[in-house]
Amino acid sequence: MNAMMRRVVIGTAAVSMALSVAACGKAGDDSSDSGSDSSSSSDSKTIGLLLPDSVTARYEKFDKPFFQAKVEELCADCKVEYANAAGDAAKQAQQVSSMITKGVKVIVVSAQDSAAIKSSIQTAVDKGIKVIAYDRLAQGPVSAYISFDNVKVGELQGEALLASLGSKATAKSKVVMINGDDADPNAGQFKKGAHNALDGKVDIAYEQSGLWKDTVASQKMSAAITQLGAKKIAGVYAANDGMAGGIATTLKGAGISGIPLTGQDAELAGIQRIVAGTQSSTVYKAFKPEADAAAQLAVNLLEGKDIKSLANQTQTSGSGDKVPSQLLTPVSVTTDNIMDTVVKDKLYTVAEICAGDYAKACKEAGIE
Repeated sequence: MNAMMRRVVIGTAAVSMALSVAACGKAGDDSSDSGSDSSSSSDSKTIGLLLPDSVTARYEKFDKPFFQAKVEELCADCKVEYANAAGDAAKQAQQVSSMITKGVKVIVVSAQDSAAIKSSIQTAVDKGIKVIAYDRLAQGPVSAYISFDNVKVGELQGEALLASLGSKATAKSKVVMINGDDADPNAGQFKKGAHNALDGKVDIAYEQSGLWKDTVASQKMSAAITQLGAKKIAGVYAANDGMAGGIATTLKGAGISGIPLTGQDAELAGIQRIVAGTQSSTVYKAFKPEADAAAQLAVNLLEGKDIKSLANQTQTSGSGDKVPSQLLTPVSVTTDNIMDTVVKDKLYTVAEICAGDYAKACKEAGIE
């Protein structure tokens, strides 16, 4: 009887072990199935769009919707996964990882930090993902780059500043220069272009980075006024409209008016300052053609089509990579051509530009 009981116990234990082994095998199958799902998602027609910050108005208001609309037009069954780094390079690196996990086939990225993102791009490419550098030339093995001729942007800014100075543009005229963030390769190109136009014609008496932030630019402008003296500043080069806004506020607070102040991006606030006379110029880089071109490149790469006819130039990134590129042409904007640029392209309506306190200034400038 005892021997029989022992046989029952041993048999029960054997069945239990067999069930346990089967269960382990099933868990392994589940894990394998999960991997299959991940692999199949990588075969989906998904494009990732990563933009650098939400402070610069253009990205959320124009670039994102224009890009999404063009992808939908070109590829009805394509999906766009979107994320914004909010000015944080580490966050953007995490977003690249997330895009890889989601199985995107192409990533379009405007790098918050062109050097810091290099390893993330390499990881994506190692996974078979194509990467397009958007607006800013990121380091690493990117497949294509779409932007504007950024040296030309800086030259247009410098030339507009000189034109506004007129006869006051002399080798002794003191100009304050507030550049963009050095982590953005575009900033160096803008600066180079501006120096091409300004060097030898005016005195760059104070030059600092404003980090693309209006608050930082305002602080730098205050420091320049303290160092040079309010009455000795002939004009200010600001690399974009966001920083120009902070600088304009500082100039007003210091009782400085009537001097040239440049910008870039044709933000609504920048256009309104031009109308009001507190900013002299901006540079219009038509967002829709840029976003449309990026979408076309992304869809072509996703579908395995050639991009040579689209990216028929070459740019060298900070990592030394030769990148097929498409560079669009920027346009300088002053009161003289607001109607022929941002209004004509339906970026803004006259009603938007001339709202509230700007109505009188618009009428005086012939913007109606």
